[in-house]
Order: sequence, then structure tokens, then C-alpha cells
Amino acid sequence: PWKPLLLLLSPPAFSTSCARCAKDRRLRQKRAISERQLTRYFVDQRKVRVVGGQGGDGGHSFHSEPRKVFGGPDGGNGGDGGHVIFKADQQMKSLSSVFRFYQGFHGERGGSKNCYGANGAHIYVKVPVGTLVKEDGEVVADLTQHGEEYIAAHGGAGGRGNRFFLSNENRAPKLFTPGEPGQERVLHLELKTTAHAGLVGFPNAGKSSLLRAISRAKPAVAAYPFTTLNPHVGIVHYQDYEQVAVADIPGLIKGAHQNRGLGMAFLKHIERCRFLLYVLDLSVPQPWSQLQDLKYELEAYEKGLSERPCVVIGNKVDLAQSRINLALLREQVAERVIALSALTGENLEELLLHLRELYDTYVKTEQSQGQSPVKW
Repeated sequence: PWKPLLLLLSPPAFSTSCARCAKDRRLRQKRAISERQLTRYFVDQRKVRVVGGQGGDGGHSFHSEPRKVFGGPDGGNGGDGGHVIFKADQQMKSLSSVFRFYQGFHGERGGSKNCYGANGAHIYVKVPVGTLVKEDGEVVADLTQHGEEYIAAHGGAGGRGNRFFLSNENRAPKLFTPGEPGQERVLHLELKTTAHAGLVGFPNAGKSSLLRAISRAKPAVAAYPFTTLNPHVGIVHYQDYEQVAVADIPGLIKGAHQNRGLGMAFLKHIERCRFLLYVLDLSVPQPWSQLQDLKYELEAYEKGLSERPCVVIGNKVDLAQSRINLALLREQVAERVIALSALTGENLEELLLHLRELYDTYVKTEQSQGQSPVKW
């Protein structure tokens, strides 16, 4: 007769209150997001309307106390309105979490007994590192460092209480001023990926496969062009704890500087890269023509962009035709050519060593000019 009761009192097979078990169940339910689904969450442009908080009104009161008939004015000033502040955060990778409207908190009204109103709290908006803030087409802020802040909209000043207007000529002022409205602006946010190295190449050159091979980034890889629809940043770790950020820029095509294909939407992400890695497909005829076309597109988009420190990577060297084209490529180009296979991992060590050389040169150059290099 006690069996049904024992079954009811027996503990469950797993703990329902254990945070570790609950986390394991959530991880089992999590599914991988495809590249096309990921584009819904990656936003590199946003139009934002920001309004500062309104200042609190000044207080209007007179001191009242027993046996003190003419106590005088004691209305305090109102509090200032809160600002709207953009703050660069290294954990943020997209502008998708930025809303289209922000308003600072209002200041409180001044009280009696010379009590000032409390200031309104500031609104902090986290944006990714590398965010440009534009107003009417002009750049007003460039947030390139972690923790850097920009006041997008100032809060209004608090009003003056009647105590402020006390003077020898006016011993009982009744005048007080209201709080000022906050600043209102319409700003355009534009994200430019900040990385040390940028992988530049035509579609299906193997940029995503290469990034997966040298870092822990997991961009989508498939046998069709334009697999990558948004930039990915992978971190290459070295034994001395230095970290080099490598950005996988979506594939470019001829006429990209005229906004063809993915066009200028992703050419701007190359601007922040300190050095470039040109990824060429060695299996196609005349692979050196890819390098000429890529440099032409970069130079047409921004003068001097193609002259940055670079290295040419000949990918897919594991194919038979690639061995023949490799010798021809080295005869046609003046830059250093590193032949490798992102699929099999062949000769990745040479790329990692040269990548570190480019990074060390960049750090020494920035330090000699009195600037701080970008660290990850």
C-alpha cells in the first residue's frame, strides 16, 4: 500500500533546481545559426534619435518656522537632466542591440529648505569598438578604444529656485525658472570592423576556411559563392599571450567600389585593418589577375588602401593544377607568396609566423609615433 506514496516522494532523475543541470539542458536545445540567419542579427548601420533628459524646475517656497515670521525664500534649484552616452564595448560585435530612440532621465524639481533636486541618471548605450558617429554626413566621434565614451545628447540644465534671486533689492523674490529641455539630435552609427589583419579575396577563395584553420572562429563554409554575408573576426593566439585579430571580409567582385555585389557595404570594413592578407585561388587560370583586380577595387574605393603592408596567400595548393599555377604566380607578383591549404592545414605555420612579423612591425611603428596599438 505504500508503493504509490514512495513513488511520489522519490526524487526526480535530475535536479530541477541545479543551475548546472539547467545549463546543460539549454545547451542541448541550442542549435547552430546559419549564415543567412546570422545576417538578421548583424547590423553595421543604425539611425538613432537621442534626446537628453529635461532639467528639473526650480523650487518656489518660503521658510516657515514658529517664531520666525519672515524666514525668506528657500526654494532650491532643480536637478540637471541626464545625458545619452555612447560607450565602446569590446564584447559588442554588432549594432543590432542599439535601439532607434534614447532619452535621458529627467532631473527632479527643487524642494523647500534649499534642497536641490536630484540630477537625472545618464543613459549608457553600448556600441562595438570601431563605431563611427555621424551627424549630417560629418563624423563627430570615432570610438576605436574599449571604454571610450561620447556624449551624444546633453541633458538640460536645472531651473533656478527663488532662493537664487535673493538680493538686497528683492528680499522676497517669487521668481523661479523652469528646467531647460535636453539636447535633441539624429545621429547615424556606422560600424567598421577593427582588426589587425583583413582577409581579402574573391568569393570561394577559401577565406572562411582559412579563418577556421588559424582561429576558433566558425564562419559558414560551403561550395557556393557569397557564403559569408557579414564580417567575422577570429583571434590567433601565440605562446607569449599576444593576440592577433583577423577579419574575414565577405568576397569582393569586379566593380565592388561601384557598389556591385556586396559592394561598399563591406569595403568599409577593410579601412580599419592594419595589414591585408590577399587570398587567391590557385586552382583557377591566371590567379595573379585576381590580385590585380583586388588592388584596383581597393584603390578605387580609397586611395592608398592597396599600399598597406600585405602578403599574398595562394590557397588550395593541395590540388594538382595549383602546383603549376604557383610557380607562375611567384613570377608575376612582387609580394611574398605563401602557398598553403586551408583544407588540409598544409604550410599554415609559415603564415602564422609571417602574420606575427607583420603584427610586431605594426606595434613598433605605432609606439615609435607615440600612439598606442590596438590590443585584443
